[in-house]
Amino acid sequence: MTAVPTARPDPVEALRLIKASVRSQGAYTLAAPVARHKINQNEAPSDLDADLKTAILERARAKPWHRYPEFTPRSLLDRLATHYDWDAEGLLVGNGSNELIQATLAVTLDRDDVIVAPAPTFSLYRLLAAVHGAHYVGVPFARDFRYDMPRLLRTVERDAAKVLVLNTPNNPTGSAVTRREVEAALDAFDGLVVCDEAYVEFGGETAIPLLAQHPRLVVLRTFSKAVGLAGLRFGVALAHPELAREIAKAKLPYNVNLVTLEAAEVVLDHADRITARVAEVRARRDRTIAALRTIPGLVAFDSAANFCIIRCEAVPARVVFRRLLDDFGILIRDVSAGVDLEQCLRISIGTEDDVTAVLAALRTIFGEAA
Repeated sequence: MTAVPTARPDPVEALRLIKASVRSQGAYTLAAPVARHKINQNEAPSDLDADLKTAILERARAKPWHRYPEFTPRSLLDRLATHYDWDAEGLLVGNGSNELIQATLAVTLDRDDVIVAPAPTFSLYRLLAAVHGAHYVGVPFARDFRYDMPRLLRTVERDAAKVLVLNTPNNPTGSAVTRREVEAALDAFDGLVVCDEAYVEFGGETAIPLLAQHPRLVVLRTFSKAVGLAGLRFGVALAHPELAREIAKAKLPYNVNLVTLEAAEVVLDHADRITARVAEVRARRDRTIAALRTIPGLVAFDSAANFCIIRCEAVPARVVFRRLLDDFGILIRDVSAGVDLEQCLRISIGTEDDVTAVLAALRTIFGEAA
């Protein structure tokens, strides 16, 4: 038997080859303890219906697994074109919308270019900007996490930005911009505007109708949240066909596996079920926020997404997070280290049972502090 070497050489010679801009960043990661109520990642509250799972697997089983999936999944692209009312030539599919974020920034950002985004927002944008040697500028929200569009537009002009990111609704704040505000940004700014609409099914307005008149707009959608396919990873980018062709150059070939391609078609065939589930989540979110506002010692903010933010005033956020997990088996997201998120926690809107449990636990925790 060959002995496994235990001594490891000093990695300094290898690490010196890594870009300084990358080494200065933390990796995107998430600790995920096991919990009875898992409401920390903004996932769909319930699994895909069993009959849809069966249909997906039957379709996948009929395909040859020793062959690569379709390079251009024409049937799916045509379905998506109908679903989004946009030209199939202006659609790209990816292994989650994260891959399409990466591809979009890869073809636009050169070293020392500037990308502007609200702060706080999805941390992947900052990390990918560093990978490309670009400068990332975060613009704080206005009071109560409202978008400060005038400040964003002043910033892109001042810093001669190349890319403006509008996450709408934004993660983790739940803030949304209007279509009119997106159009005003396109009129005022001559760079690329990326509307990340991962949560738009839950609230806010989509920018898709603006694509026909604005070739500098990219809209990103995902099947991970409202659709409930987070485990299969599927995202869509919508852009002018010429722009989409350029972004496609940064995608890896055969990036979406055959099971996911079949799954996307099946759920599009049953979009009415997704619509019904989204309506339930939206109603539950509004009830949850209203109930949270009856608990003394915390502040609950409005949200257009499938989650909400609370600010802990009577008990430190870190204490609340640990007690929810350790004493009540509830896992939420501690976002208190984020920009302007001191003492804040994010709660995903899970099942009715999840919501009942977290509300009862918070009443207990904050009631003890009264």
